[in-house]
Amino acid sequence: MEVRRKIILCLLMTITMGCYKVEGREPILHRVGGGRYTWTPKANFTTWSSHENFYKGDWLYFGFDKLVHNVLEVNKTNYENCIDTNFIKNITKGGRDVVQLLEARTYYYLCGRGFCFQGMKIAVKVKEPTLQLSPSTLPNKALNSTRIINTKLIGFLITVLIMNVCVI
Repeated sequence: MEVRRKIILCLLMTITMGCYKVEGREPILHRVGGGRYTWTPKANFTTWSSHENFYKGDWLYFGFDKLVHNVLEVNKTNYENCIDTNFIKNITKGGRDVVQLLEARTYYYLCGRGFCFQGMKIAVKVKEPTLQLSPSTLPNKALNSTRIINTKLIGFLITVLIMNVCVI
């Protein structure tokens, strides 16, 4: 009987530890320019990106007419001088293209075909996510308070169950 109680206790403790979630953040999809099809010369990407927080693991969505525009990842020099040759990666697939930000660094994107000179370029400064971000530094869409509250409730209930097993 005592061995059985210890096994149950160990299982419940393991489940409890697995239920507690480190309060962090989920990756976010950033719509470049703020809308669905805003990779255009009409947007101010510098202003838009200065109001966003980009973290490792987040995604960028570029919406555009693929017959007119493209998205090229370039180095800093090419970005500053609107050079669309010798790019790092061509992101263009179908005009609704997504790229994940896998490293904490500055990414540089531009539109070739002369549109970079019309302002179609963006620098994205990606940071490492921290374990304890305050709610004020995260956009509302990054907060999933319901899941965190439910996880804590489940953890509390399992803890109470463990206490009851120990008393039996």
